[in-house]
Amino acid sequence: MDFDLSDEQRAIQSLCREFAQDEVRPRAEEMDTKAEFPYDLVKKMAELGLMGLPFPEEYGGAGADTISYALAVMEIARADASTAITLAAHVSLGSTPFYLFGTEDQKQRYLIPLARGEMLWGFGLTEPQAGSDAGGTRTRAELHDGHWTINGTKAFITNSGTDITGGTTITAVTGTDERGRPEISNLIVPQATPGFTRSKKYRKMGWRASDTRELAFADAKVPQDCMLGERGRGLKQFLQILDGGRISVAALSVGLAIGAYDEALQYAKDRHQFGQSISKFQAIQFKLADMLTEIEHAKLMVLKAAWEKDAGREYELSASLAKLFSGEISRHVVNEAVQIHGGYGFMDEYPVSRMYRDQKINEIGEGTNEVQRLVIARMMGL
Repeated sequence: MDFDLSDEQRAIQSLCREFAQDEVRPRAEEMDTKAEFPYDLVKKMAELGLMGLPFPEEYGGAGADTISYALAVMEIARADASTAITLAAHVSLGSTPFYLFGTEDQKQRYLIPLARGEMLWGFGLTEPQAGSDAGGTRTRAELHDGHWTINGTKAFITNSGTDITGGTTITAVTGTDERGRPEISNLIVPQATPGFTRSKKYRKMGWRASDTRELAFADAKVPQDCMLGERGRGLKQFLQILDGGRISVAALSVGLAIGAYDEALQYAKDRHQFGQSISKFQAIQFKLADMLTEIEHAKLMVLKAAWEKDAGREYELSASLAKLFSGEISRHVVNEAVQIHGGYGFMDEYPVSRMYRDQKINEIGEGTNEVQRLVIARMMGL
């Protein structure tokens, strides 16, 4: 069993760490305060090849593996979760559906510019009445005269309304199957489609610099060839996308936890009480030791899931385990980081305050902790 990273993986990790610490971290507080989308950082990530990191070079990507991608997300999340989720959602949710299910023409038209970072793309699964119940999709699409007419609403869609967003891929009910159940398919909806509108950005507790919106479709028409993948297999395809996406969100959780640990460790060394650094007190030392132990455990789980995916093995269970555990340890680690800061941790001038708000969504997005436990139980045969 070899735990060493390859030279390429180390190089990508080092590149992302330098970028995150030099360019992302100094901007994080301001972006959070202003809820300002980081267009310049997205452009720089594109220049570094990160926006298409795991895709083949023939489609504009860097040809890296899933481990490298997970390491990249970790390093960027260590500096700022909003920038990290912009990258993670772009790669795992926006671009991957085209790579896995798109025709060659769709890959040429959409995947290549996405992998190059020339545009962003949304992933429209969640609806106001269909969150954890992803199969409860109410958005409908009817085929007439070579066009799909779409009506419905999507909620909490990342990267869906920026100035460089090219469109959103959505699930919609396109008919009924042989058993009379809703037939769910995936449709590509370009941004300029008449009848397709985006709300203003949500006012969020965390991830404030990322773009998240509600989408509405009122007789929005797209050509028949805008179907992505096989008709009637849309939900199954999107759930497959979520399996891979859970690795990236788990990596984000670990990176956020590492960032909080970094801040707490440095603060503990700098802060003096009772005539000495608080890092000398056993109570603080035990907190930091527990935080590091949890981080290392979660990191190994994420990298194992990524390794299984790269090896072509079944990785759904590992991805769900990693997503569940890393989300929960991010909550605990960030909470302890705030505690170590004391009253200063409650002030927005300190990064741990932002991290405390950012971490909560890690237990909700890409399948809530409760849903993850259901998924894991089913894979256990229960």
